[in-house]
Parts: sequence; structure tokens; C-alpha cells
Amino acid sequence: MNPNLQRLHPYPFEKLRTLLEGVTPASHLAPIRLSIGEPRHATPAFIREALADNLDGLASYPTTQGTDALRTAIAAWVARRYGIPAPDIARQVLPVTGTREALFAFAQCVIDGTRAGAKVLCPNPFYQIYEGAALLAGAEAVFINNLPESGFASDFDALPEAVWRDVQLVYVCSPGNPTGRVMTVPEWARLFELSDRYGFVIASDECYSEIYFDDDAPPVGALQAAAELGRKDFANIVMFSSLSKRSNVPGLRSGFVAGDAKLLAAFHAYRTYHGCAMGPAVQAASIAAWSDEAHVAENRRLYREKFAHITPMLAPWLDVQLPEAGFYLWADVRKCAPISDTEFARRLVAEYNVAVLPGSFLARESRGINPGAGFVRIALVAEPAECIEGAERIVALCRSL
Repeated sequence: MNPNLQRLHPYPFEKLRTLLEGVTPASHLAPIRLSIGEPRHATPAFIREALADNLDGLASYPTTQGTDALRTAIAAWVARRYGIPAPDIARQVLPVTGTREALFAFAQCVIDGTRAGAKVLCPNPFYQIYEGAALLAGAEAVFINNLPESGFASDFDALPEAVWRDVQLVYVCSPGNPTGRVMTVPEWARLFELSDRYGFVIASDECYSEIYFDDDAPPVGALQAAAELGRKDFANIVMFSSLSKRSNVPGLRSGFVAGDAKLLAAFHAYRTYHGCAMGPAVQAASIAAWSDEAHVAENRRLYREKFAHITPMLAPWLDVQLPEAGFYLWADVRKCAPISDTEFARRLVAEYNVAVLPGSFLARESRGINPGAGFVRIALVAEPAECIEGAERIVALCRSL
């Protein structure tokens, strides 16, 4: 067996199951699950139709690179969304079967685990795939704490040079999961400067980029920042994006990577053996989804309405505010009572049958603290009425505490 498997931590939802063992949910209330970030708005009909109308493609083996039509649709979306020249579809765009598998596989491709002290830098709290990818590639995960006193930003200058010298890959999540924090162009500039100095690769996870609350200020992306700063070859930069949240199709398993042509050539070679080509019917549905913005605007409207209603409901009881983007509320429960995030989550299920995810499960202890401790992640992914009822039950628990 791969000995690095023993280094993996239990996944957050496995920890949640363990935490809730022996807890009897309040049976007089219907269960409300706000713990998992699974989009539950309706999938647009035209995407389902595009999938159904192309089932003849099931008789064909897909190529790893995907069709020119799909890569053209993706490149056109990147250009429209970020106001930059369309990336080269032959060299700078590659479809992937969901960004979860791509974020993991990319580390296996770019990390040299034979080098002593190989490190991967992650935000903290973080999407757990980053750590697992680092460990299974033979590297050590290093964490930058994202704390409320710094607006949940990553202080790259806090890391000593001795650490930077060993960093081979930096995972960035912007908008952040779970904090909703969006990186600014000056922050991108600093990260690019560090990449130039130390030679590491930047993997920018932008899966929440299309759920935001100000139409005049959509989240800045890595390629957009690079282009604005004159880095038009995207050296050592790869962005990851997905249809799951944008178009409410998490089961489609469709996304893309774009950026540095040299890195994508290596990743394409890796994926040819890895065997993650996207099926023709999924490609057809993806072309339809990337080519339409009306359904994305409607999706944002639904989230805006939920957040506008629910954030003020919770704010008197929890330390919480509207995020810059994404569909999570990152709430400090210690405002209502001096109890842990895990105890809050247990009592919420036991007394009100609402599931949230303890923040400590999404982070690791670094510099003597777990930056997720005391927080819970609330995923406002269900229909508005269910989310509002869930918020009302959370308030009821806070009142009782």
C-alpha cells in the first residue's frame, strides 16, 4: 500500500458523522441540512436537454483534450468573464471531470516528491482536497491561517524564507471556502512575485467565482490579475473553474483548467494516463452551460435574496456578516455562548434537527491555533424557505443558550 495513505485525515463529513453518533435528532422537526456545499437550485432545462440530445456520444471514446467546440466555449467564457484575451484553446485550456479530481491530480503532476522537504502551501481553513493531494504526492502541507482580524486574508509575508524555498505548489481559493474572501490584485501581485523568486506553481481554485453580491464588482480571477499585471503568458499560474456551483450541475462533473501552456501540456500528458476524459454528452451539456449567462444571473439572484434575508436574522446572535462571494456563512458561535463549534453543531441537531459543519473540521492547528475553532459553516444551498426555516431554528438555539 502507498504509505502516504496513512497520513490522510478523516474527511470533514466523516468527522461530522462521528460527532453526531448517539445524537437523536429532534423528531418533531423535519431535517434541514446546511452542512454540505451541494447546490440544490434546479438545474436549467436547456442543460438537461443538451445532455439528453447527445446520448449518441455514449458510443464513442472521448479524448482527454475534449472537443474544439468545448474548449472554444470555455475560452470565450474566460474572455467575457474576466475581460482578457481568450486563452489559446490548443495550449491553454483543458476540460476536467470536475475540479475536485483536477485539484487533486494536478498536485500529483507538478510536485517532485523525491525532493527533501517538498511543501504545498494551503489557506487555513481550507478545502480538504488540497492537503490530501499534497500528502499523497509525498509533500508536506503548510498552512496560512485566515483570521477575522485580518479579514480572512492570507499573509504571505508571514512565512519565513526557509519555508518558501521548499514550496512547490500554492493552493489559492478565491472566493474562499468557507470564508467567502476574495483576493485583491495587489495580493495576487505579491504572490506572483514570490512565485518568480522561488519557482512554485499557483493553483487557483475559483469554483465559487460566479456567486457574488455586487454586479459591479465580480471576483477577480488569477488569469485576470495576471493579465492586468502584464503576465500574459500566465507563467506558473493555472486556474480551476467548474459548472457545479455556477450552473447547479454538481452531478455533471464538468470543469476546466486554464493558464500556463507548459504546465497544461504536462497535465494533459498526466491525464492521458490518468483516464479522466469527459464524455461527449457531458461536453455538449457543458458547451450549452458555458455559453449562457441568463441562468447564472438568476442563480445569483436566488442566493442574494437568501443572504439578504438570513444574514440580518443571524447577526444579532452570531458573529457573522455577508461574505464577498460564495454560498457559505462563516459564523462565530461564541458570540451567543461560550461553547465549542462541535458542541453547537451537536445541540443544533439534537434540539432543532439542523446540520451545520463545525469550522474546526475544516482547518488544522497552525501556529498554535485552529483558525476554524469556534466557527460553523452554514451552506445556504437549499430553496429559500428551507434556508430561512433553518436560520430560524439556529436563532432559537442561540436564544436558549
